[in-house]
Amino acid sequence: MSPTGPTITRRTGIAAAAAALLTATAPAARAAAPSHDDRLQRDVDAIRATGVTGVLAEVQTAQERTTARAGAADVSTGRPVPWDAYYRLGSDTKTFTAVVALQLVGEGRLALTDTVERWLPGAVRGNGNDGRRITVANLLRQTSGLNDYVAVSVSEDDFTPQGYLKGRFRTTAPREQLTAALSRPPLWTPDIEDPAGERRWGYSNTNYVVAGLIIEQVTGHPWAQEIHERIIEPLGLRNTLVPGTSCHVPQPTAAAYTRFPGSPRPTETTVAGGGGADGGIISTTHDHGVFLRALMSGKLLRPAQSAAMRQTVPAGDWIPAPGVRYGLGIAWRPTGGDGRGIWFHGGTHLGVVSESGVTPDGSRAATSAAFTLQTDSAPREAQARAALRLIDNALRPGGAG
Repeated sequence: MSPTGPTITRRTGIAAAAAALLTATAPAARAAAPSHDDRLQRDVDAIRATGVTGVLAEVQTAQERTTARAGAADVSTGRPVPWDAYYRLGSDTKTFTAVVALQLVGEGRLALTDTVERWLPGAVRGNGNDGRRITVANLLRQTSGLNDYVAVSVSEDDFTPQGYLKGRFRTTAPREQLTAALSRPPLWTPDIEDPAGERRWGYSNTNYVVAGLIIEQVTGHPWAQEIHERIIEPLGLRNTLVPGTSCHVPQPTAAAYTRFPGSPRPTETTVAGGGGADGGIISTTHDHGVFLRALMSGKLLRPAQSAAMRQTVPAGDWIPAPGVRYGLGIAWRPTGGDGRGIWFHGGTHLGVVSESGVTPDGSRAATSAAFTLQTDSAPREAQARAALRLIDNALRPGGAG
């Protein structure tokens, strides 16, 4: 859920919500002009074939850039998806937020072992929730046990075409989102003797809402300002932004469509709230790839914090892929049988699904945006698997580009 109503910004949140309801401008300078690759095009077409209206993908290295697209930016006109379309990253925002927190750790202004209580006294209390037993590491690694405010807040009436129209401009602040999460007992509470060592894992957008509040408390600045000054500006991400309370995506973009449960046709959901530290960034496939390559190549974090980010716990049943492990704002999964694997996150927003990945050394990144969010289980799973195959194929040695 974003700060502006019943917007779903999370792959796990949307899956849980849907299951419950069903059962109850020119880019920045680039190294080279984009090229075409038949295999990448086939993988993009495969995503399109699952029922997606439009798809855009990019594979990049320091030397080259390969792109592919399929479908339409607008089903009423049939115009193609713009090559440099802006879209909402959804939960891919979490990696940006984790980078800012880890930069503060590297500067000695924050510690991964700091508790929520230290920075936000009394903010996480009630119904068995206890900020004294939750550390910054727990938040970033999704091991806090806090309930997901998305799952708590979404109702059957919200997640319909009519509910979308009613709530698309409604605003809720991070503190209100936290209050919603705290209305339920936690899934667990970390061991008070070693909370940062907790290995029980559960995806919760609330963790990153709290992380954003801590960043603001440490720096005295809005979360969006820290994202801009520490990541967007230094990397020259001219097509990446934090929209705040704006419900609009810049042009060029593609219309975003959501297939609500039980609805006979997709609903255009382009106008929607942008979210915050858990899912609020708007970007492009190119800028997102630049960020991922910079992160993995050591341009954003000091060695100690980069190593901490890659310390993972098992994250079973999160996505339809085996062996997934979650670190600090980024996840790892094995690919290709070579043992190296790839780093990734991914995210959803109303009408958009972002899937991406990057090699461990940052030499190669793949990013994609599908402009349809499906809620029926079969097409949703088919879309997810097709997107994961695209990323795996693109990052395999000898892949696209």
